[in-house]
Amino acid sequence: MIPHHTLTGPDDAPVLVLGNALGTTTGLWRDFSLPFRLLRFDHRGHGSSAPVPGPCTIETLASDVVELLDHLGLRQVYYCGVSLGGMVGMWLAAHTDRISRLALICTTAWYPDKSGWDERITALRSGGMEPLADTIVSRWFTPAFPPAEVARFRAELLEVDVASYIACAEAIRDMDLRPDLPKIDAPTVVIAAAQDHATPTEFARHIADDLPDSELYIVADAAHLAVVEAPRTISVILDDHFGNDRT
Repeated sequence: MIPHHTLTGPDDAPVLVLGNALGTTTGLWRDFSLPFRLLRFDHRGHGSSAPVPGPCTIETLASDVVELLDHLGLRQVYYCGVSLGGMVGMWLAAHTDRISRLALICTTAWYPDKSGWDERITALRSGGMEPLADTIVSRWFTPAFPPAEVARFRAELLEVDVASYIACAEAIRDMDLRPDLPKIDAPTVVIAAAQDHATPTEFARHIADDLPDSELYIVADAAHLAVVEAPRTISVILDDHFGNDRT
């Protein structure tokens, strides 16, 4: 399926695809200003994308991106993904030739302890999103982050199709991208947040250690959605990384 998407920026600039975290939409990148043609998209059942018709995997979600690139006539692109978006990026870079440079933010190649995902999925099936919303969003930001912004992201989370969220959560729980990491030859920047309890910094270190060509950065004053809490810091890192490939 072709996900909902927007493509903005100079026609002659390189295309940078931006992949969102689970439970977020293209609004995740609202405060970013980068000198690229930005392709934002919503995962299945998120934002304006159609709900998922059934179970899916990281490969399924990555195939949506490939279909989107084909639809837009884009042969090769830069890719930057947060959390679930980063997992999709790892799969794309390992299994296709569509990604020339890669950025992975607050993500992991696998979860050694899957019990938290099992508990979340069970709770979602029995009670929906509302009872879990505060717990989920509290992991996204540091306590100092403005409450009005937290409320905005909470409201977006409550608009996500619950069945699609569960399908994506199961894809995250069941994935193991570790064997794919040595296959990724695209230059990669790995960014972690020091206060991220959803994907702690050691997960980012494991990714960086197994990638053939990577740099690791740790952002101090941010949690899981570091692109929202520290957009300027991360924009500088991304501009430097992707800018190195500009002609």
